[in-house]
Amino acid sequence: MFNLPAITWTLTAVLLLSGSYHLLQAARSHQRTDQVNKSLHALMNVLMAAMLWNLVPSTMLAQIAVLTGAALWFIIQAVARPEFKTLCAGSQGRLKCVYHSLTMAGAALMVAMMGQATTAGHGIVPADGMPMSNAHHPMAAATQNTATITLDRSPGLAILLTVFFGAAAAVFLILLLRFRATTTTRRHATAPRLSIRAEHGLEALGAAVMALMFATMST
Repeated sequence: MFNLPAITWTLTAVLLLSGSYHLLQAARSHQRTDQVNKSLHALMNVLMAAMLWNLVPSTMLAQIAVLTGAALWFIIQAVARPEFKTLCAGSQGRLKCVYHSLTMAGAALMVAMMGQATTAGHGIVPADGMPMSNAHHPMAAATQNTATITLDRSPGLAILLTVFFGAAAAVFLILLLRFRATTTTRRHATAPRLSIRAEHGLEALGAAVMALMFATMST
């Protein structure tokens, strides 16, 4: 995805470290819903890291299906009745689940866009190794024209998602700085407060990485 290996390795390290943190939190949690949520975040980070290196492209449809299912899972939590206290509770919790559903859907869309760009770069070649002629194969020409139209619309969508996740990264960074400002005067920082700070930091990093990855697709 990136021409500079240093950027690719840096983003890979960030994604894998973030995924490891979510996996560790899932292992430590005693609530089944929280375990599932953290595991899905860890899986998303691993898939995005693999995306940077174009690994396992043969499982693209499976990746899209899993990420889309994760997006639906967070939407279900966001609209669940208040009686289900193990799901998203309160306005902030529901808003968080809506955002997480958007991140999962964004990751699924990113996989689809990368797969589309990869397949669009290859011509249709028959078994004899000679390229097909569009004049003699109207179906092949129609397929290529459809792919071209779809790819022409992708940069605009990528720009929109770049702006969205860039704004999300800024919001989480502001929340992190505000939280630090309100807790610097308190000497006895508890584990939940440290967890909230880490969560804000990881959300900001994750949104920034997604914004950067979508930015490369808009060019």
